[in-house]
Amino acid sequence: MSHAGERVAVVTGAARGIGRRVALELARRGYAVAANDLTPPEETLWELRRAGGEGIALPGDVSDEAAVRGMVRRVEDAFGRVDVLVNNAGISLIKPAEETTAAEWRRVMEVNLTGPFLMCRHFGFLMLRQGSGSIVNVSSVAGLLGISDRAAYNASKHGLIGLTRTLAAEWGGRGVRVNAVCPGWVKTEMDEEDQAGGGYTDADITGRTPMGRFAAPEDVAAAVAFLADPGQSGYINGHALSVDGGWYADGSWESLRRRKQAP
Repeated sequence: MSHAGERVAVVTGAARGIGRRVALELARRGYAVAANDLTPPEETLWELRRAGGEGIALPGDVSDEAAVRGMVRRVEDAFGRVDVLVNNAGISLIKPAEETTAAEWRRVMEVNLTGPFLMCRHFGFLMLRQGSGSIVNVSSVAGLLGISDRAAYNASKHGLIGLTRTLAAEWGGRGVRVNAVCPGWVKTEMDEEDQAGGGYTDADITGRTPMGRFAAPEDVAAAVAFLADPGQSGYINGHALSVDGGWYADGSWESLRRRKQAP
């Protein structure tokens, strides 16, 4: 069981990339972390414990409701409560809409949208019972704008923002805040895999971003930690926070944007 005053965070997709950095940042801020991935995220847990944090593995597929129920039981048994849920697990699909199969579409929706709903539903039940909690859904700039060759991914991330706002409306008055972060392109393993498929280059991203660089996982983790903490963001509910270097704000054409970037 948790010690008095200990805060507990559940982070999905914690084996690598944004999820790993979020887990480590929350541990650094004093949370006990239940780290989820399809298989136990041992490296994340090792790094977390080496830094003096407390953590447990929470293996399972977020789109499998039985697995999600098992995760809830594991967290209840280990800590007796949950204060923060970060829905970060997600998969990418870069493909023209007319070539995207129904099976591919459904798989993206299952992981990127149904999974967060199931996690919100079951862990949210605990939070509602406690009368407190913060849920942070990791959407994307692709949840705010249309980006070619990503029909399934973009639709799932737009849907995640809709889910965020609806749960914020339902649960905010019962002590549970629900927000989203919308990262731009982040330097992670997923980015490397997408680039390897020929989808885009580094220059495509830095040229489109007013700040002229990719996000680092640390940039996103800091925003997640801010939304997780009621002391810092206690009256923020239903918000989609862009962490994108200005991507969503900038409607400039390319030559104009590049002229405004540092040489």
